[in-house]
Amino acid sequence: MAGSLHLLVALFGFLGCVFTVILKHFLPLFLRAGDPLPKGSFGWPIIGETLKYLDPHDSNSIGAFLQDKCSRYGKVFKSHLFFSPAIVSCDRELNYYILQNEGKLVKCSYPESIRGVLGESSMLVASDEIHKKLRSAALNLVTATKAKPSFLVDIENAATRVLNSWKGKTRVVFFEEARKFTFSVIVKQVLSITPEDPMAKIILEDYLLFMKGLISFPLYVPGTPYARAVKARARISSTLKAIIEERRRNNKAGNSQKKSSNSDFLEILLTTNTFSEDETVSFVLDVILGGYETTSILMAMLVLFLSQCPKALQQLKVEHENIRKMKQKDKYLNREDYKKMEFTQNVINETLRYGNVVKFVHRRAIKDIKYKDYLIPSGWKVLPIFTAVHLDPSVHSNALEFDPWRWERQDEVSKRFTPFGGGTRYCPGSDFARIEAAVFLHHLVQNYKWKTDDDEQPIAYPYVEFRKDLAMSVESCSESDH
Repeated sequence: MAGSLHLLVALFGFLGCVFTVILKHFLPLFLRAGDPLPKGSFGWPIIGETLKYLDPHDSNSIGAFLQDKCSRYGKVFKSHLFFSPAIVSCDRELNYYILQNEGKLVKCSYPESIRGVLGESSMLVASDEIHKKLRSAALNLVTATKAKPSFLVDIENAATRVLNSWKGKTRVVFFEEARKFTFSVIVKQVLSITPEDPMAKIILEDYLLFMKGLISFPLYVPGTPYARAVKARARISSTLKAIIEERRRNNKAGNSQKKSSNSDFLEILLTTNTFSEDETVSFVLDVILGGYETTSILMAMLVLFLSQCPKALQQLKVEHENIRKMKQKDKYLNREDYKKMEFTQNVINETLRYGNVVKFVHRRAIKDIKYKDYLIPSGWKVLPIFTAVHLDPSVHSNALEFDPWRWERQDEVSKRFTPFGGGTRYCPGSDFARIEAAVFLHHLVQNYKWKTDDDEQPIAYPYVEFRKDLAMSVESCSESDH
């Protein structure tokens, strides 16, 4: 009898838990029953429709989930994603409205897994005054770095170093090569560390673990990607703090780097003295993250799409050959040369639109938002989908085709094109990515021919990876001319 009673209590307890979970999941809908919410569905309790939303797909497509939802409910719909009720926007006008109203109607709202790895002082997850302070510092640093006489020289040296390592090879894994290039550029600009420095290898090894766990499931159990990422972040922080402490000791001893145009990011940060040590570490991590991962993805997409579009590749090669003809042999590129790379910029724009390095961003409504005929409730997540606008045939003609020439006819600054976000969170390092890619292409197209595998494709997880890390056949132009 007692056993049956215990079983009955356990059963009622279990059913009570199930009922509570279901109620909590659908309660936002009940509370907003009379409001004009967008159409949509919430999926399963707790997980909602997150797994379907994150289902991997080609990055130059919106994926089956968004395709199905848009066809059933329209470009704006409700869902339950990342453990929260959400409004998903594939509409360019609403996306623009959301981006322009950061801090007024919405605020940044990335999942706890990302916050746990990046830290609360990260520019990606910070909001309000903290974000303004970090962004202002980032813009100042970008301006100072671009003004350095050695800036383009450093990028060009990194490019030629990578390409020279291909001599005698018939096949390279380009995504890995792109990462080598972007990492060497960013650690040189931020920390004055060269690829040969042992410290560079230590930071890179930890950074790779850090990146793998950044978008992983937030399960802090030893051995999981998330746990390894948190530990890697702690080691990187310790390494950076040691570098900072050494710089400060040198400054006190009068042996600091000369306060000249060649000072790196860290030196400028320490000179301004506006950040705490933890904020400085987080800031440096943010800069490396933006300059390393996203730029290498862009470069890999450029190489893949150019391989698939011989006409664009040929026109690009002619442009860079003409730039080189106007210079003495072995003379470094300068800013005037970069300004002449007009078709190169068209190719970069089209790669950003067609390939979609960043699929969407996380926001949360901080007050009820009335937009057109529907309402976005306060507290709900809002996900502007950049990919959907970039690949919308009503916005871009022949949207599913790689067409760099479209940028001769349309302006890159518009609601139709948001590869670097918008509003107060527009990526401060967007010019860096463009310059690095253009300089690398300048040397690549003049020195190598390449062929990618037919089945290679960038995949959105939602972060972008390549099926085979973009392994490709390469041939030196000097060898092929013989």
